[in-house]
Amino acid sequence: MASSANDVDQKLSRNALIALVIGSMVGSGIFALPAQFGRTTGALGAIIAWMIAGTGMLMLAFVFQTLSHRKPDLDAGIYAYARAGFGEYIGFASAVGYWIGCCLADVACLVLIKATLGQFFPVFGDGSTAVAIASASVLLWGVHVLLLRGIKNAAALNTIATYAKIVPILLFIAAAAIAFDGRLFSLNFAGAEQPEHSNVLTQVRGTMLLTVFVFVGIEGASVYSRYARSRSDVGFATVAGFLAVLSLLVLVTLLSYGVLPRRELADLPTPSMAGVMEAMVGGWGGVFISVALLISVLGNYLSWSLLAAEVLHSAAVQRTMPSFLATVNAHKVPTGALWLTNCVIQTFLLVTWFAEYAFTLALKMTSAMTLIPYLFVAAYGLKLAWTGECYRAGERARLGDWIRSAVATFYAAGMIYAGGLKFLLLSSILYAPGTLLFLLAKRERKETPFRPFEAILFAAITVAACAGVYALSTGAISV
Repeated sequence: MASSANDVDQKLSRNALIALVIGSMVGSGIFALPAQFGRTTGALGAIIAWMIAGTGMLMLAFVFQTLSHRKPDLDAGIYAYARAGFGEYIGFASAVGYWIGCCLADVACLVLIKATLGQFFPVFGDGSTAVAIASASVLLWGVHVLLLRGIKNAAALNTIATYAKIVPILLFIAAAAIAFDGRLFSLNFAGAEQPEHSNVLTQVRGTMLLTVFVFVGIEGASVYSRYARSRSDVGFATVAGFLAVLSLLVLVTLLSYGVLPRRELADLPTPSMAGVMEAMVGGWGGVFISVALLISVLGNYLSWSLLAAEVLHSAAVQRTMPSFLATVNAHKVPTGALWLTNCVIQTFLLVTWFAEYAFTLALKMTSAMTLIPYLFVAAYGLKLAWTGECYRAGERARLGDWIRSAVATFYAAGMIYAGGLKFLLLSSILYAPGTLLFLLAKRERKETPFRPFEAILFAAITVAACAGVYALSTGAISV
């Protein structure tokens, strides 16, 4: 009876699920948008980029919503959908890719926290100094202790942090709307003052991974579907959370082009939103946004830690991951998955010491790692609509679901292409050794590691990983 009561206590309401989606998406990325877009494109390219990204990710949100309705028995969507649609190894690859993406997102959060503090305390530098990494490590393991106390408590804290960070962003938007200069916006519109950025399509492509990063987290409610009080809340929370965040992202990006010239936007240090706010209201504005960022990123970090551990745990429960990752404590927290997650984050933190642009690298690698799991989710939705599985004969909703999942699939594939070969090779370097977890699970079950197609896929990933390591060692690509 006590166990049953604890299970009920761990259930999440619709508002908590929406907050989990928004909290996962609104984090470090939105505070860096003015400079990130300013370095790459003008307002026209930004508008096109958000139209493409908004449409593609909205279709993906609809796919998550549809799958939560059509396949209510599948929990922890990212992993479960890929496994159900394309087999165990593809499901594993989606789980491990998404998990590593979550770990990298947490690294981006930690680096940005220290980079923000570095504007006031030089010892933290750009977030990758020895002191910054040491203090980030203390924060990492402090949150680890918090999470061990229960998902419900962590989700409640995340909800509070979500509201606390939305208010300053809304105030920034209000201030930017008042200070907006239409003439300056017109000058920033084409973004062609630099010859290398004269092609709008080139500008748009340069922003694609940035837009993916700020949308990562859209699947938060789906990943935690086993904790939802009602399955219908999962789909609603996904779409509602996405639309709210999309509005914030577009407004922050476009209004900034009406506050500062593009060259000045491009030169702003991270977090660039603080620089824009300071230009509008004075020095206190920069401090205000910096404090808001710290709250936002701490909440975002908490969300990513929850998601990373949950996807590993769900795969382990299905025996696609080693059994030690399925262990939970008295508070129903996946302890094995949490320990492994934070050990990997700690390793990535140490690597940032050697990266020239640690935050940007973590940002783009997060996007690259999560796009492949997104592709398989969209493709699974397309497969169900194409075959008619879970649909009644002649059901009208089938065509609409097919169109939405087809657009989401095309978008995810297009974003992988837009990211370029560099990030595919870097992703392979992480996917290949991650397969060790799959082999350990197979060994526990005394099963043959791969089916023929899976063996070919693993060989291709290994070859790509070797090519990536060679390219890094020769300087052909850099971090």
